[in-house]
Amino acid sequence: MFKRSVSRGLFTSFLLSIFLTVFMGAQASALEGPGITGKISDPSGKPLSGVSITLANDENSVTGVTDQNGQFEIAAPTAGKYLVTIDVSSLPEGISIADPGPQREIVFIQGPKGLIFKTQVGTSADQIIEKRDSKVPQLIVDGLLFGLTIALGAMGLNLIFGTTGLTNFSHGELLTFGAFTAWTLNYLVGLNMLLAVPLSLMMSAFLWGWVQNRYLWKPLRRRGTGLMGMMIVSIGLALTLRYTALATFGGSPRNYNQYAAQPGLNIFGVAVTPKAIILAVIEIVVLAIVLYWLKNSKIGKATRAVRDNPDLASATGIDVERVISYVWTLGAFLAALAGITIGINQDVSWRMGQILLLIMFASVTLGGLGTIYGALIGSLTIGVLIQVSTLVIPTELKTVSALFVMILMLLFRPQGILGKRERVG
Repeated sequence: MFKRSVSRGLFTSFLLSIFLTVFMGAQASALEGPGITGKISDPSGKPLSGVSITLANDENSVTGVTDQNGQFEIAAPTAGKYLVTIDVSSLPEGISIADPGPQREIVFIQGPKGLIFKTQVGTSADQIIEKRDSKVPQLIVDGLLFGLTIALGAMGLNLIFGTTGLTNFSHGELLTFGAFTAWTLNYLVGLNMLLAVPLSLMMSAFLWGWVQNRYLWKPLRRRGTGLMGMMIVSIGLALTLRYTALATFGGSPRNYNQYAAQPGLNIFGVAVTPKAIILAVIEIVVLAIVLYWLKNSKIGKATRAVRDNPDLASATGIDVERVISYVWTLGAFLAALAGITIGINQDVSWRMGQILLLIMFASVTLGGLGTIYGALIGSLTIGVLIQVSTLVIPTELKTVSALFVMILMLLFRPQGILGKRERVG
């Protein structure tokens, strides 16, 4: 039953990746090397043509202008660090560039990057307040998209905790290695994302899920290693994998060969890229399949039984170790998909798992450790909170809001929104 479910899940992900490639390929930028692409419109959405944009560093300088559709594509002579500057004198009278202003620093490793310059009318205090209020819908949408990605990783983290009791501090590295597996197949091997995504998901589920559990965690459980000892092992494993990624792939961010930059679509005043829409649809479908599987399949019911009481589940004939093996495989699959999603929307970095780990912990703590829907509810809530918090705190500190919520939850309701008190301790 589980094998058929996995096969259907992998086949579904393969079909979705085909849809992703076909749809997004039509939207991708014509630039193949380093460069910038994007679109500039006035606050009403009307494209601004003839706006001058300069891409420069100490050695090179290239200037381009927006076309009649407000779009621009400027190729960089070489990879490296550049300063992107909009000539404000080329803007229509009364129009200015909104925060963070007409200048951006950007680093090219490979491929192009998309930039979004938002405009505003004037700069009066009332207009600034109005502009801040107008950000709320955009931040909520960004938060929901981010929350869906976090939910993939948090779902696996929650399942592993629910079935084994392990607080796995190396779970963030499953996202990192899933993303780098796809990058290796896509960039180094040369496979299109059409093949690289499903292959990397299957490889990650096997290598970082089944194999890891089979040759590390299962022997530790058989030896009777306590949860505290296993948690310390997970911390050591996280550090080992993190710096292995640094030594192997380097410290610079990496981009996939496809979909590194796309102009945004304006949907009811909210800017969103086509790839973000498609990835969100894929995430929703995958999460729905996982939740349905947990609620209705035979192995899903066995997983919930092991989560509730491993000893009782074993006494009723359930193979607990088999269930745990399935959970680790599924958890690695979901984490890899989350890492690939982050890599497509942003870039792939050796520290991406470390950065997202605490956010995942905050999500499952808020929703309820070990609960089926807790990771999803907590992730969406934390995702929106992180983005909306930038209205009152600096962007660099937005993750602090998630950690603050986690601390409050541990103080006043440690079992989480959907958790039960008897599961704590």
